[in-house]
Amino acid sequence: MTYVIAEPARTALPVSGEDGLFPVHRIYCVGRNYADHAVEMGHDPDKEPPFFFQKNPDNLLPAGEDFPYPTKTEDVHHEIELVVALAKGGQDIAVDQALEHVYGYAVGLDMTRRDLQAEAKKLGRPWEVGKAFEQSAPCGPIVPAAHIGHPAAGAIWLKINGETRQQGDLDQLLWKVPEAISYLSGLFALQPGDLIFTGTPAGVGPVQRGDQLHGHIDGIGDLEVRVV
Repeated sequence: MTYVIAEPARTALPVSGEDGLFPVHRIYCVGRNYADHAVEMGHDPDKEPPFFFQKNPDNLLPAGEDFPYPTKTEDVHHEIELVVALAKGGQDIAVDQALEHVYGYAVGLDMTRRDLQAEAKKLGRPWEVGKAFEQSAPCGPIVPAAHIGHPAAGAIWLKINGETRQQGDLDQLLWKVPEAISYLSGLFALQPGDLIFTGTPAGVGPVQRGDQLHGHIDGIGDLEVRVV
């Protein structure tokens, strides 16, 4: 079969310690999944059913590339996150079987045009303009679970120009990784290659051109991004 236009390039991420690439299918993001972040965004921190939004695979920004300050905004925020990469898909996945579907983990950033997101919230509109813009998902290499296991605890932090802005621990996730996968699989047919950004701790805030961002998750690694 031939295509009537040029076939788009496949989005993929490098894999730590491996020669091959991880092909990306979809990107799901869990909203307000740390209690302290829910509070800072003006919401009740009590555990409630998770909600999700999406970014596009070609929104990914691989490690080592600069983040270009996006258009139509004056308030871009950083959100450091644990990223889960799925090797197997499925629907209605049981919590106790969810980790069997995980290929590995990465350090990611959910960059957000906060002013556009706030306007969309006020008008009751979708968030895509605030969340799913080009290069809005910086992401480090996938680290296979076969090498590091399934981290359920460990520091997660973000520094800007050497100053700590976000700091938390993976054990503070309201919906743990197996729970998030299970719940999400009841809403969508998950596929191999799906990524799940699992939420961010408190301390989100604006970035400016020239800022150097350094994110870290214990046991997984680091992600450095420069805003240009």
